[in-house]
Amino acid sequence: MIYLLGNYEQAVIAFLGVLFAFAVTCIAIAKLNRFLPKDMGRQYAHDGALSAGKPRGAGIIFVLVFVAAALLFGKMNREIFFYLILIVVEMFTGFFDDAADKPWGEYLKGFLDLVVAVVAALVFLHYNTSEITFALTGTVVTIPPVVFAFLTVILVWASINVTNCSDGVDGLSGTLTIITLMTIFVLDNLLQITDNFNYCILLFSVCLLGYLWYNATPSKLLMGDAGSRAMGIFIAIAVLKLHSPFLYLLVAAVLIVDGGLGLIKVSLLRFLKIHILKNVVTPIHDHVRKKMGWSNAQVVFRFAIIQIVISLAVIYLVMM
Repeated sequence: MIYLLGNYEQAVIAFLGVLFAFAVTCIAIAKLNRFLPKDMGRQYAHDGALSAGKPRGAGIIFVLVFVAAALLFGKMNREIFFYLILIVVEMFTGFFDDAADKPWGEYLKGFLDLVVAVVAALVFLHYNTSEITFALTGTVVTIPPVVFAFLTVILVWASINVTNCSDGVDGLSGTLTIITLMTIFVLDNLLQITDNFNYCILLFSVCLLGYLWYNATPSKLLMGDAGSRAMGIFIAIAVLKLHSPFLYLLVAAVLIVDGGLGLIKVSLLRFLKIHILKNVVTPIHDHVRKKMGWSNAQVVFRFAIIQIVISLAVIYLVMM
């Protein structure tokens, strides 16, 4: 029915959808957080024991509110519907891990992420071309679909796990994700990409803001893998719909450095017996807290400032 409305009516509906997403997220978290599993403390994280006893897995709340808002107020098509399913699947794999008495193994979670990444690549290629735009130069390159699919799988899998690894300081991963998504939203408009997924970016961001209302230092609850993994796949899809996937390296630069260095360090040590960054604690947010004495608030603000500066520079370059 929303398709039959005029532009003004659609704008009003979209405005109400944003308010709905934020308000319902806040109310749902306030009412339902007592039903969430409790965090057992992160053994290897700096001050991880301080999280013990807090409700964990709040991602299931804000992700489901986002999906409901998208279905009620967004312009749906089959492609977006499939993406919503993948986001929910990734959210549930994280939530079941959050709720498990014994955490799922890294290999099982990695394999499930890989399956989701493969499906995401196939869905994207079914509804889109294999063209890549280098936004900073305007160059358009068409690459073989098989190569595009392979690179897409890497992007989605990496985004899920990088975002998950960055979740260790109250408000950090959520704040960085919002900055990343808002950067993509602005770039969508600068590059004149008319796609119904743009509105989903707004809805997801305001749902995250509703969660951050309770997660700001000192936090009352944690998003868990249910939230961080859903955020990761959402960022990947948003970048893909931008049709400039290499911009991920810039618009999510702080997330990549914070969570990605730990993945590289552990992978090289485990599989190739190569030990790098011996004096660096990973994720980087643990290093700056443990080695440099930053408070949680300083980590969030300074990491956010760095990403905002990078994002503004990217936006300016694209404008030129």
